Amino acid sequence: MVDAFCATWKLVDSQNFDDYMKALGVGFATRQVGNVTKPTVAISQDGDKVVVKTLSTFRNTEISSKLGEEFDETTPDDRHVKSTFTMEGDKLVQVQKWDGKETKFVREIKDGKMVMVSLN
Repeated sequence: MVDAFCATWKLVDSQNFDDYMKALGVGFATRQVGNVTKPTVAISQDGDKVVVKTLSTFRNTEISSKLGEEFDETTPDDRHVKSTFTMEGDKLVQVQKWDGKETKFVREIKDGKMVMVSLN
């Protein structure tokens, strides 16, 4: 259930994020900002939609969609992607597709903390 993720989460630690951004083709200046940004992520539900708000000193974003429904998203690094949210067991999964590429974010709750793993 998405309910378990409905809270406000603060980034504490980020591992290999610079390598991830490099693999996506993110420029040096944007990577430098991304590496020091510690966003707050607020996940909620609005009816049957999942709402994810990311708040930081760099940029604020908000995306929302029904589970399994593809939607247009402009990422903080200005990629225009098609995204889809799904639940895989107790994990909230977001897949982004663009220009024949794909990246997958897997969010799960461990010891009362949200952990996110991204796989490209």
